[in-house]
Amino acid sequence: MKAWISPSILAADFSRLGEEIRAVLAAGADTIHFDVMDNHYVPNLSVGPLVLKSLRNAGIHETVDVHLMVKPVDSLIADFIAAGADYVSVHPESTEHLHRTLTLIRESGAKAGLVFNPATSLTVLEEVIDILDLVLVMSVNPGFGGQSFIESSLDKLAHARELIDASGREIRLQVDGGVKVENIGRVAAAGADTFVAGTAIFASDDYATTIAGMRREIASSSS
Repeated sequence: MKAWISPSILAADFSRLGEEIRAVLAAGADTIHFDVMDNHYVPNLSVGPLVLKSLRNAGIHETVDVHLMVKPVDSLIADFIAAGADYVSVHPESTEHLHRTLTLIRESGAKAGLVFNPATSLTVLEEVIDILDLVLVMSVNPGFGGQSFIESSLDKLAHARELIDASGREIRLQVDGGVKVENIGRVAAAGADTFVAGTAIFASDDYATTIAGMRREIASSSS
């Protein structure tokens, strides 16, 4: 499975968001990670489906994965898919009926993802892996950009990789939080194939140089 680098818009300059997204895509990013926070499930507030719809209307057609850090979550799923989400990922803590929520995502026309916080066990993954397209391991506590990578996430990634491989299904393994050029090789070696990076890319002097450096480290991790 091709490695994807997915810049998180949370670290972008929102006064020129469309320009920022076009810049990172031109610099070699594969997809865009769209962080949605509600100041309830997580202690921050970000963006809603109208922002995504505006970006789609402005001609940004590349893959967008929407990470819903909201509770309750079901009522927003259809809105984000209608606005143009390709993937929608939810936390098991955000819904009373996880299987129903994941099924709703797929039946609404998007690919379904499941997100695990640093202190959330992977136990539930085995119960719903047959309806997943993406597993996201958070390597920071959700809510804010610019945090440091939690090293124990490497073990969780390795465990998630084992479960995905055992399922025989095409499921992406994404990691989000503190990912940068200096550690992305170790993250890839642990089993991730989809890498969310916000501050590491948007705060860098040259997006293309940073993304190229990440790709070199990913390639080196498998050699």
